[in-house]
Parts: sequence; structure tokens; C-alpha cells
Amino acid sequence: MSPYVLLSFVIGYFLLLLTVAWYTSKNSNNDSFFIGNRNSNWMLVAFGMIGTSLSGVTFVSVPGDVGKINFNYFQLVLGYFFGYLVVAFVLLPLYYRLNLTSIYTYLEKRIGVSAHKAGSFFFILSRTVGATARLYLVINILQIFILDKLGVPFAVTTFVILLMILLYTFEGGVKTIVYTDTLQTTGMLVGLVVCIFVIVKSMGGSFSHALDQMELKNYTSIFNFDVNSGGNFFKQFLGGMFITITMTGLDQEMMQKNISVKTLGNSQKNMFSLSVILIIVNLLFLFLGGILYIYAAANNITASGDDLFPTIALSSTFASSIGVIFIIALISALFPSVDGAITSLTSCYCIDILEFPKSSADEPTKKRKRLIVHLTFSIIFFLMVLLFKFINDKSIIQFILKFAGITYGPLLGLFAFGILTRRRLNPKVVWPVCVIGPLLALLLDLLSSPGYYESKLHIELGMSEISKSIFHGYVIGPELILINGLITFGGLLALSKKPIS
Repeated sequence: MSPYVLLSFVIGYFLLLLTVAWYTSKNSNNDSFFIGNRNSNWMLVAFGMIGTSLSGVTFVSVPGDVGKINFNYFQLVLGYFFGYLVVAFVLLPLYYRLNLTSIYTYLEKRIGVSAHKAGSFFFILSRTVGATARLYLVINILQIFILDKLGVPFAVTTFVILLMILLYTFEGGVKTIVYTDTLQTTGMLVGLVVCIFVIVKSMGGSFSHALDQMELKNYTSIFNFDVNSGGNFFKQFLGGMFITITMTGLDQEMMQKNISVKTLGNSQKNMFSLSVILIIVNLLFLFLGGILYIYAAANNITASGDDLFPTIALSSTFASSIGVIFIIALISALFPSVDGAITSLTSCYCIDILEFPKSSADEPTKKRKRLIVHLTFSIIFFLMVLLFKFINDKSIIQFILKFAGITYGPLLGLFAFGILTRRRLNPKVVWPVCVIGPLLALLLDLLSSPGYYESKLHIELGMSEISKSIFHGYVIGPELILINGLITFGGLLALSKKPIS
């Protein structure tokens, strides 16, 4: 299909988002931007958060990984489910009881100003690096399959996409995002289902026949009980559980949408509904990955991993049937994670760093500052994406995404200390512990799996030998975030004092 046709559909999609934004941002104010006037429909929030939770990287990476790890990813998804229950019944009641706009305000109420600032800093660092890395990976697909053929430079593509996101979030914030995320999640899920249907049909079989073929290739294998493997069930399950607790329950972007719902009960309904739907959606992504690999083997297609889905969807065979659907679904999966990230980063910086007062006094000045912060984060996103393009190394991007996950450890440690203990902390120890914790966790990860980061440096430092002598083949998997949180929690606990009676 002509790249001009694909581009016209992308532009039409953007215009639809701008129309929704214009309609929903009428009479918006700072309260609308930050928490949607606490009047969001919980069903819309739950549905829209599917797109935010999955992202464009999931859209291509989960199917792409089936050829390497089969359906093992589903072990992580099972952990997600129980993590959402913890968020719904432990964290959300806390946030509603304290009537929070920024969830990191809790850290100041419980521990002190230094904990509040540390929590905000690590969220800003994590979300900025993680969101821009994901944005880069999807923009790169659009660039390779559409914009390069039109002679459009990568920098221009990035600028235009971020400009469009900025335009539809600039005024309405969360109030607008609740609706645009719903639209985008619909586009992603429709695209996913249509792509599955078309590919299965092209293979000349039924869904049950496709599943039988996957079983013959062992793609449907889910459980791994090898203790030393990074894909071990218990590591994946615990990792998935704590990834959800930290990257959803302790993440301002995700919680900002939840606390925009009027009542705690409805917000909990949102969280439970999301957890169930995500199990079904992830199973669909895994099924898609299986049929993509079977189709590729039958048609001598050598692409794999993140390149597999776009290569098949945009090939001459499918371009006329699912090419447009794939592109729309891909950007539908991308934007909920990016628009929410920029909005939540703006909220976090304004409330936690600039310390916007809760009163409505001087509303015009607060709005002007908020718009400047919003624009600044958009510029930072632009520069970070260009940096990733300059690096242009998928293994480095994977490392940076892992780094973004590691930086949630201090948040887990701080909130665990605040909720599980009544002990007091000297403000001077918070920052050292929150910095040392992630560094130690990263070192442990490097030592346990030097092959993942294989380089001349590892050989020179003898890290492979150190790993063999200390870990005896044990490889740290998704449980790294739990290890990270435990190190931070242990450091805070060791340096704390008994509560004043």
C-alpha cells in the first residue's frame, strides 16, 4: 500500500483526537488537568487504562517474543492480576482517605519533605526515560515503513507526533485523556482482533487448527520451574505482582486517572475490571505471536522479535487488508502511554516540586506555570527520542528500559516503610538510601546475568567468573524490582528510630 495512503489515515486519526480534545477541554481549569475534577466515569477510565498499561512496545514485543520464550510471558501476567488487587484494596483506600492529588504527597505526610521530593524525583526520572524509550521504538517503526519512503527526516516525524500529543493534552489534561485513551484503546483492540482474524484466514485454517499448530511448535508452553532461569514461574509471578504494585499503584500517571474517579468503590471496580481484561488481551497478543511465527515459517519470512509483526502486517500480501489497521492500532497503543506520561509528569512537577497551593488563589499564574512545564517536558521528550535514535542500538534501549524499572525500587521501599511501619526517619538518610538501593540492585543484576550485557568490559573485569562463583547460575529476572525495593526498605528500617509514644 502507498505510504501516502497510510500517512493520510494517520493524519485523519490525529484530527479525530484533536476534535475529542477540543470538545472535552471546554471550561477546563487546573483541577480538570490534574484530576479531571474528580468526576471521571470509572468504566471509561478502566477501558482507557488498558492502552496505557500495554503501550506500543507491548503491541510488537509480546508477539515477537513468542518465538523465543513461547507463552512464558503469561506467568508475569498472572502476577499482574494479584498486583492489581493489592493496588485496589491497599493503596487506593489510602489515596482516597487523604484526598491526594499527587500520590507522593503521602510520603511527606508520613515521612517528611525529603521522602516526598525523593519519590517525585524517581518517578520523574523513571517515567521520562521509560516513556521516551517506548516512544522512540514505535516512531522508528513508523519511520522505517512509512516516512523514510516519503523522504521525511526522523526529527521531523518526532516533532510532529509530539506536537500533536501536546495539542490535545495541553488544555484538558486528565479530563481529556480519559476520553482519548478510550478511543485509542478501542483502536488498538479492534486492530489486534482484526489482524488475528485476517492472518488465521490467510493460513486457510480455523482458530482451533492454528492453536494445534502452535502446540506442535511448543509455543503454548507457559510454565517454567527451572530455579536458575530468569523465566522461572515464581520469579515471573512475584516480579509481575510487584511490577504492577510499583508501576501502577506507585505511579502518578496511572493513579492520576484512578483518583479522578469520584468514589473509592468505583475506582476499585475500575482496577478489578482492568486486571481481568488485561489477562484476556495478553492471551490474544500471545496467540497472535504464535500464528505470526507459523505464518513466517510457512512463507520463508526471516524477521523475528519486534520486527516480525510490522514486517508481516505491512508486507505486500497484507498491506491492503491490515496495513492501515496495523498502523492505527500501533499508534493507538503508543499514545495512551505517552500522553498520560507527559500529563502526569507535568502534574508531579507542578504539585510536588513547584508546590502549587491547593487554593484557587492566583489561578491564572498557576495555569501559566503549568503550561510552561507541560511544554518543557514535551521538549525533553523530543530531545530524548533523538538521543535514542543517535544510539540506535536495541540492546542499549533494553538496558535503559530495565534502568527505568530499577528506579521504581526507591518508591516501593519508601511506601512500604510508610505503610508497614510507624518508625521515624532522619531526613538526611532518605536520599543516600534511595540512591544506594538502585545502584546495589543494578550491580546484582549485572553480576547475575553478565551475558545480557555482554561487553569487553565484563570480560576485562571477570564478571562472568564472579557470577559463577557467587550466584551458581542463578539469573535474576523480573523479581529485580522486589529485590530493589527490599534493599531500600531494609536501609530505611536500619536507620530509623522508634515512634514517639
